[in-house]
Amino acid sequence: MSETTPTLAHGDEYIVFFVGGPYNGQNDTRIATEAGWDDYVTLIAADAVGSETQLRYESPVAKQVGDKVHVTYTWDQADSEPLEDLDERNDL
Repeated sequence: MSETTPTLAHGDEYIVFFVGGPYNGQNDTRIATEAGWDDYVTLIAADAVGSETQLRYESPVAKQVGDKVHVTYTWDQADSEPLEDLDERNDL
């Protein structure tokens, strides 16, 4: 049985899974653009005092699961902003 890459039409809903980094194991639901799923996703992580860090997840791998498309993104630590070390935080 050969596996084919699923397709999405503009407005279709798909499920996103995140691997690695602060969002490891999290998922989200997104809406497809005219190009299908995104090549990468940028997420904003905020700590308790409001400091924000941009995290980049890329290298999408898509598969059809039942009637839904699942797209898995992997954390790109090199292209993400550095995460603040707990020892360097001022809110402890």
